[in-house]
Amino acid sequence: MKIGFIGLGIMGESMSENIVKKHDDTVYVFDFVKEKRELLASKGAVACESSLEVAKKADVIISMVPKSEHSMAVYQEVKEAMDSSKICIDMSTIEPSVSVEISKMIKAAGAQFADAPVVKSKPAAIAGKLGIYVGCEEALFEKIQPILSYMGENIIRMGENGKGLVMKICHNALVSQIQNGVNETLTLAGTYGIGVDLFTTAISYGGGQNFYLDSKAAPIRDEDYTTAFSVENMYKDVNICMGMAKEQGIEMPGEAAAKGVYDKAMEAGYGKEDFCATIKAVRG
Repeated sequence: MKIGFIGLGIMGESMSENIVKKHDDTVYVFDFVKEKRELLASKGAVACESSLEVAKKADVIISMVPKSEHSMAVYQEVKEAMDSSKICIDMSTIEPSVSVEISKMIKAAGAQFADAPVVKSKPAAIAGKLGIYVGCEEALFEKIQPILSYMGENIIRMGENGKGLVMKICHNALVSQIQNGVNETLTLAGTYGIGVDLFTTAISYGGGQNFYLDSKAAPIRDEDYTTAFSVENMYKDVNICMGMAKEQGIEMPGEAAAKGVYDKAMEAGYGKEDFCATIKAVRG
């Protein structure tokens, strides 16, 4: 079974590299940035010149691109190569409604489709320990699970097409609110002379302990905002969440507060930095 991977960004690069290392057949890759294609080719992949070339050569086509419009563009391009022998897996984090639209388009062309967004960031992508939320039919899930296991260790089917993305957006919305709580309380503690390390240790003794603080305390302390997951990507997810809430008639004041912080962070020019840089917007 030949696998194709489209989108070799911060996450896609490591995800596709894990497939190359662990899969026993050809892995085709494409990204608009030539250097990214060449890097994966140096690790054993076969570089292609377009998404369509990948789709024509591969049995399973995986995509990992930034936004809804990018996913739609990829699948509009590759649909001419679709038939009953093809499986498509979009691992991008996009609007669930757009993913459902893409799934219908690909199924109409004869292929199978799953949404499979990931949680955790670059270190987990490198280690092949991502969490993966899947939206597709049960039979397809069983078929693609071994492939997904090249990239992640916690893989769960959430339901039909689009449901993996619903869960991903809910997850990231929760993270944004936990993050905002950390940002605010850490800033408050700091005004009283309590440093990041002492704060983090003290929090670990009680019910406030959380993965976000545990993983980001050192970067925040050192003011190291090297990007593992960017402010602009989380900003996108927060806004998708607010749009979903509006569609469902649900008020989310906590998420609205987090969105306000992300709005400030984007206005301040932190978009390309790691998402823990939002603490600068709170402190500012």
